[in-house]
Amino acid sequence: MADNTPVSPPPAARPPNPWPRAVIWMLVFGVIGINAGLFIRTCQKLPGEAIEKTGKVVEKAGKALADVAAAFRRGTVTTEFISYATTITNQHYFQFATLKQTEVFTRSEQASTGFGYIPLPEIVVEARAPVEYTYYLDLNGKWNFALKDNVVYVFAPPIRFNKPAVDASRISYEVKKGYFKTDQPMENLKSSVTSLATLKAKENVELVRENGRRQTTEFVERWLLNSFADGKQYPVKVFFADEKVPDGILQEAAPLR
Repeated sequence: MADNTPVSPPPAARPPNPWPRAVIWMLVFGVIGINAGLFIRTCQKLPGEAIEKTGKVVEKAGKALADVAAAFRRGTVTTEFISYATTITNQHYFQFATLKQTEVFTRSEQASTGFGYIPLPEIVVEARAPVEYTYYLDLNGKWNFALKDNVVYVFAPPIRFNKPAVDASRISYEVKKGYFKTDQPMENLKSSVTSLATLKAKENVELVRENGRRQTTEFVERWLLNSFADGKQYPVKVFFADEKVPDGILQEAAPLR
């Protein structure tokens, strides 16, 4: 027996959901936009960076072309040195030595007549004091430079020293000779310690002279090395103002002032 039950038609097919495809296109366009922005930004930066790098290369090339002989021909060697020196030291003095010594200062005085016509013995008093001496060259003083036979000759100012620093808290006094009327000689010694230390500072110049020459030589050599492409090729010889210089050299010197 046939089944006459009506058959319902199949439901109509629903249209596909467009959301995944829209998200994909949004992501694609987003990636493209980000990359385009980065590309534009990179293109904007490239000219500036290229110019900056080119400028640095040109600057280095210009420095490489600078040499010691050219500086002497331009007459700028001394001013360039002083500019370099004051920048490095941050002052107008090139300090190269400090001496710390315990000095012994002695003062002798003839005592006044004693009882009647009997003379009193000589009075000798002594002071022991720690003293600090500082030695330097004045960068504002007279400097001269000469280039001859590939040697840079430096004619520096005279060696100077600061006021000696006497440690008053550690001074000891002693009467070495004499027994009567020693108070006044002792007072005279106390008042003359500073002047005696100054005289000692002058004597000590010879102790620091070669040290000053060596440090000044090294200082000038560093300047040549840092300022000129061929600075390492030139040895340096230093003379101070109170020293005899080789004949014919000073006439070729380039004065600072």
